[in-house]
Parts: sequence; structure tokens; C-alpha cells
Amino acid sequence: MMPSPTVPPSRPPAAERHSAGSPSGDRAQPISCSPSVTWRSVGLSLLLIPCNAWWLVQMELIRYSAHPTTLSLFFNAVFVLLAITLGNALVGRVRPAAALRRGELYVVYTSVALASAVGGHDCLEILVPMLAWPFRHADRDGCDRFLPDLPKEWMVSDPAVYESYFRGNDTLYRWSYLSGWAGPALVWSLFLGALLLVMLCVNVLLRRQWTEYERLTYPILHLPLEIASIGPGGRLPALFHNRLFWIGCILAGGSDAINALNLYYPWIPTVLVPGRGASYLDLLPFLPGRPWTAVGWTPISWYPFAIGLGLLLPVDFLFSSWFFFLFWKLQKVGVAALAWDQDPQFPYPNAQAFGAYVAFCASTLWVSRHSLGAVARTVLGRPGGADDRREPIPYRWAVVGIGLGLAILTGYCLRLGMDLWLVPLFFAIYLVLALSITRMRAELGTPIHDLHFTGPDWMLSQAIGTRDLGQGNLTAFAMCFWFNRAYRGHPMPHQLEGFKLAEQAGGGVREYRRWFFWMLCCGVIGSLAGIWAMLHLNYDFGALARARDSYGNEAYATLASALANPKPGNPAVLSAALSGFAFALFLQAMRVRFPWWPFHPLGYAVTSSWEINLVWMPLFLAWVVKVVLLRYGGLPAYRRALPLFYGLMLGQFVVGSLLNLWGIATGTPTYQFWE
Repeated sequence: MMPSPTVPPSRPPAAERHSAGSPSGDRAQPISCSPSVTWRSVGLSLLLIPCNAWWLVQMELIRYSAHPTTLSLFFNAVFVLLAITLGNALVGRVRPAAALRRGELYVVYTSVALASAVGGHDCLEILVPMLAWPFRHADRDGCDRFLPDLPKEWMVSDPAVYESYFRGNDTLYRWSYLSGWAGPALVWSLFLGALLLVMLCVNVLLRRQWTEYERLTYPILHLPLEIASIGPGGRLPALFHNRLFWIGCILAGGSDAINALNLYYPWIPTVLVPGRGASYLDLLPFLPGRPWTAVGWTPISWYPFAIGLGLLLPVDFLFSSWFFFLFWKLQKVGVAALAWDQDPQFPYPNAQAFGAYVAFCASTLWVSRHSLGAVARTVLGRPGGADDRREPIPYRWAVVGIGLGLAILTGYCLRLGMDLWLVPLFFAIYLVLALSITRMRAELGTPIHDLHFTGPDWMLSQAIGTRDLGQGNLTAFAMCFWFNRAYRGHPMPHQLEGFKLAEQAGGGVREYRRWFFWMLCCGVIGSLAGIWAMLHLNYDFGALARARDSYGNEAYATLASALANPKPGNPAVLSAALSGFAFALFLQAMRVRFPWWPFHPLGYAVTSSWEINLVWMPLFLAWVVKVVLLRYGGLPAYRRALPLFYGLMLGQFVVGSLLNLWGIATGTPTYQFWE
């Protein structure tokens, strides 16, 4: 579908030539042969991971003031990288030899980003309240139907342990609380570790094809690479001496600072937002009535960072991002106008998007078929295999790792009540979506990829039917809800981006191997840190008061409804998925046949869910600016303007992060620069 043609395996590796995936050519070469996974970078990461987990939970749940892990580029990780880079420059002035190297900064950034992915809004922040919710609400919402099927030894069923979690005004640091949560925390961290192992090993099998042969550009990494492009002795990167960069920072950060002041001083006018802490204006109240009101919530937002990130994306994908957003809205209007909305799910946008993602994954694997064939020959020991001596681990080890991880996950799912025949289908769907997200980020840098309620639990329930699946499978689906609710902060692309940063850091095969094992450890450490942060803060503030207890309810409410009202499979969902698959292939065929074709199939896929509502207008503005810039200034003008785009991103990230830290420190509400 989208991927570039396969490059013959004889082509020199990207580490030995200029890489298109780096923001600037002088940074494409490996920076040195010095190790990057060192005791300094690992020690600093271990210090930052729990601090970052505490900050994340404060922002995303306790205060509900910002949600960094709902974006492709986590602004908290960028802010931490910037803070470490500035501190490193001060250290370098006093003692240049003690300053961190670029590769070590890459390790710190990857550690924080990966730990944020597993501890964030679509992962552990959903799991932790799920572990106790059904026992506290056993007498309501149909919990009595499935309570005996839950694995109590993996959950927190003792009221003496969980009651203070929900009510607050207590402390986690009591022996009964710590011992009550320790077992479930370790059990689910092992589950997550097995899942991360599978994804990491899949990335090993695909890394060379995508990074070295196809030379994907990794737009998400451009800003972190620029920030970490320090000089000898930790000197600040050249980006910080560029005037356009500071203009972008002032435009983005200054507008957010003014809008933040409006929250406390209403007489201060806002910049392109309605004011009183909001960052968007909803168009729905201005629509005349049915069928137009069927479009639902339609915000016009002001997010400079999304404009800056959008300007790094391909023009056809930028155009498709806002065009297909309107396309989905018009589908709703048409359905309402024709009175086809008796079924509230029709026209099944989630299923259509699922089909488009499957088409993208299938075409990605088809383009990589020669590389994967060489990998298979290496694993089987046949002639014509790929040389895996420069890989993070040998391909055979990667296949063994995938098998081991899937075996552990299978054991978990069988204990949860899932039928054996359903387990491979469940994780096959999960990995198809994960692989598609990883590829689209590496190739296009899409700013969002949420896929709300489109995972294997939803698709299988719709396709097979809750009546035929049975209570055991439905209960297992509910217990797996926490890593399938949405895919905004998915960890798999961060692993592949870590390998890309390892390539930029240089150091050879030993360094790749260190990165592999550190990223695996980092995911487990990040999960434990995320669980600790959730418990630490909720025993203080109370989940009922501050942490949106509904996240514990979502999975079980769906389960109770399915058990109370079992339904057969829905052929319309399968039809919608097949139509999405076919339409995505049609868009790609037209795109390949006609160079002028403006519609990108992934624009159709990523714009069907909730998050696109917030960024469609910034992406539209980015498309206008990029088209004008390329038409009248050409590629040289675009390259000269890159620092301005980075400034738009970093300026808003820095001001937004500082506002949140200040709000946490003072206990006051702050301007929500990202909902």
C-alpha cells in the first residue's frame, strides 16, 4: 500500500551513508563509536522513569489537565530531554569530560518515552482501577454475573486494601496495602513484559528493511534528534542559535502563555481560542439542525505544535487528514438525512478503519516479502539467508523470543477463560494493528492513531457475536481491555524508534544488543513505576474524587451488557471492514497510477476515530502553509523553514509542561493546551 519499493539486500546499510530519516544530513552519520547505553544513561533513566510516571498520572488523571500519551510525540518526553540537554550544557561548561554524549541523551529520551507509553492513558492508567473495581461494585451493574470467573489471585479483592484507593485521604505505604497490590502488580507486569518482548522481536525482524533499505524518515524523531544534537562538551545544538526557531517558540509559547493568563484574568484577551481554559471552539451549536447536527462534536482548535508536526508530513497525507475528517462527518450527515441511523453504529467507521489498517499491514508485509523471506531462510539455516550479525539479536533468537512471549501470553489468556483456538486470532489482530501503527509512524509521522474500540476484543465480539463467544471468552476480553481500549500511546513504535536512535548513536552490534535488552527492561520497569504512581496518588486523592473511576467501569459495563443481552454476529460489521479494506486498496492503486492523485489511504484510516477532531484544523493550516511554501519557495525554502516548525512544537511543549508543573506545585487549575 504505502511502502516504498524493496531495496535489494546488497545495498549498503544506512549507517554507512546519508540517511533521509534525519532532520539534517550532518546528523545522519553515526556520531561516534562510544557506547550510549552506559551506567550514566541507565542510571539517569532509572531516576527519571518514576518521576515521569508520577507526573503523567498527575496530568492525565488526577488533574486531567493534559494528556501527553494521546499524541504520537509525547511532549513530556521532549520536555525531559530538553531539561537534561540544558543541564548537560551547564555540566559541560564546568567539566566537559563529564557531559553526556548524544547517544546517552538518545537512551534517556527513549527510556522516558517507552515508560510513558506503558504507563500512560491507554495502558496502565486503565488497568489499575480495573483490578479492584468489580469487587467494590459487586452488588451493581451486573457484576455478580461474571465475578466468579475473574482471576482473584491476579486482582485486588480485599475491601481492606482497595477501599482507601477509591476514597483517598490515606497512604499507600502500609504493609497491608503494599502486600495486597504486590502480587497483581508483578503478575500484570510480567504479562506486559511478554507482550513487549513479542513486539520488540518483531521489530528486530523488520528493522533493517524499514530503516536501512527503505530508509523511512521517522518524522516523529526529528525534534528529539535536533534537541540532542549537542556539540563537544555538551554544547547546545545549532538549532538553539537559529532565529526562526526562536520566532516559532515565541509564537507558540507566547500565545499559550497569554491564553493561560486569561484563565485567571479574563480581561486579558485570548489568542485564537474562546478563552476560560479552552483550546478549541465547537462548531456544533452553530449548525442549523438535522441532519447537519449529526456531525456531532466538531471543534476548531489552535495547537501550534500540531501545525509544526504537520509541516513535517507528506503533502498528500496532510491533505487527506483533513479531507477524510470531513468525509467521515458527511457520512454521518448522509446517514441522518436518509434516516438510516436507527442503528447508532452505522456506517461503522471503526470497522471501516480496521479494514484500512489491515490493508496497510498486508501491503507492508508484501513489500517486505523478499526481506522476510531472507530472514526465514536464515532462521531455517538455508542458503540465501540474510546476514543478521549487525542486528540487535540474531533472527533465530528473535523468533524464539516471539514464540516464548506468545506462549506466556497464551497461558495468561487460558487462565482468564479464553478458548485456545481464539488466542492466536486475538493476538494476530492486535499485532496487525500494532505493526500498522509502527510502520505509519516511521514512514509518515502521523500525529494521532487512536483507534478507539477497534481492537481484537471489539472486532471478534462483533464478527462472531457475544452469544457464540460465551462468558469465558467475553470475560477474558474484558480483562484485556486495558491494552486495547485505544492505541494512542502504543509502545511498539517507540521500540522501533529506539532502534533508529541506536543507529544514529553508532557503536556497532554490541550497542544494538544493549539497546535491545535495555528497552525490554525499561518496559517492565516503566510498568512497575506506572502502577506505583497510580497507587501512590490515588491513595492520597482518591480514585472516586480525582482519577475518573469510570476507566475501571468501561470494560466491566461492556461485559455485563454483553452477558445480559447476548447477540449473534453482525454481518454489517464484516461488510464495513471489507469495504474499508477495498476502499483503501483502491485509493492506493489510484495513488500509484496517477502521480497527481491527492488522496492518501492512511488519511482515510486514521481520521475515523475521536482524536482527529482535535487536530484536523491545525493539519489543514499546515497543509496550506506547506503547499504555499513549496510552490513559491521550493525545497530550499522549506528546508530553511524547518527550525520554525521545530520552534512551534517546542515552544508549546515547554510552556504547556511548565504550566502543568506549576499547577501541580501550587494546586491551581491551568490552561489545557492539549485535551
